[in-house]
Amino acid sequence: MREDFLLLNPGPVPLSRDVREAMSEPMVSHRSAAFETVYERAQNGLEYVFERSTLDESRTSAGGQALILNGTATMGMEGAVANLVDEDDELVAVVNGKFGRRFKRIAERHCEVTPVEFTWGSPVDTDAVADAVSDDTGVVTIVHNETSTGLLNPVEQVGEIAAAHDARFVVDGVTSIGGDEFRVDDWNVDIAVTDGQKALAAPPGISALYVADRVAQNIDGEDAPFYQDLDWHARKADQHQTPFTSAIPLFRGLSIAVEEIRHEGMGERIGRHRQQSAAFRDAIEAMGLSLFPELNAESEYSNTLTAVQMPPGARGDDSEAFFDAVNERGVSVSGGQAHLGGEIFRVSNMGNLTAEQLLRGVRVVGRAFEDIGVDVDAAAGVAAAEERLR
Repeated sequence: MREDFLLLNPGPVPLSRDVREAMSEPMVSHRSAAFETVYERAQNGLEYVFERSTLDESRTSAGGQALILNGTATMGMEGAVANLVDEDDELVAVVNGKFGRRFKRIAERHCEVTPVEFTWGSPVDTDAVADAVSDDTGVVTIVHNETSTGLLNPVEQVGEIAAAHDARFVVDGVTSIGGDEFRVDDWNVDIAVTDGQKALAAPPGISALYVADRVAQNIDGEDAPFYQDLDWHARKADQHQTPFTSAIPLFRGLSIAVEEIRHEGMGERIGRHRQQSAAFRDAIEAMGLSLFPELNAESEYSNTLTAVQMPPGARGDDSEAFFDAVNERGVSVSGGQAHLGGEIFRVSNMGNLTAEQLLRGVRVVGRAFEDIGVDVDAAAGVAAAEERLR
């Protein structure tokens, strides 16, 4: 692979030199004081990100604990659900994309599920959610930033619905936390899930939960999968350990990544992600292409990735030529998932991307379409992005 290959797919994202170097340090025992220092650094950095993801870095949680998991965010999603429900409990799952559906499928293994489903890429109708949630509902789940469609869902409004019925509220913040605003208490979030390989700009294979103090007493690890007993994880986290053998290089990488976020400051980081995503949207529209997701008054476009409709001449099987042309220029973007394959493409601006890297992505997308005979105005796209980034 060429040295300047640029990952603009929605995870894994590019890693800084310091993160990569930290992962290559000599091995130590996962029960050593040296590892405990790494865990503590990672945990402190994560709690900063979870609790201060606002433009002014104001604290958004009265108290909670970050738990680091030896696995991707799917492990965290299951851990959050399985530790809060019994098999007879009802969980309401809000679904308008692949990862909302994943929450639903996970929950179906542990309890009774009432799905509130919308077409992928369509906004959430909070009235429909309100109709589904009752005083018998134990847990409500939603994806904040639906990675499969580029849509930012109304977590605040759904959190109000959950709180009105005293239901626990679990939020997938996998592609928002570390790159966009996230308010734990204001949105009534009891457990938030995120992943290293997304906006945190850490390596894949490690994830984290934030468990608010108000829900910690409701955690019942005895009924959860053995590896995902969050009560056990919480007790070990107090000692800066995990219950099982830790993926030490990944923890090292994560500890550096979250410290880099703190150095930049969450306010600056959120502003940068918002500017970069707006620049890419401006470029797409200037090229003559169309954004994929639909909006309503309570939904917004994602600020960490952009989903774009494939134009005529690049849909279905013809889309492979577009992705080949992008890849040949040393850039990676992603296609649609499941039934959206060949219908959309997705470009990430998560992590520590520079303005020039974003502009490179815009140029490559435009030239790739030109290569395969699709009529786009690539120059206008670059100009629009440059104007936004000034």
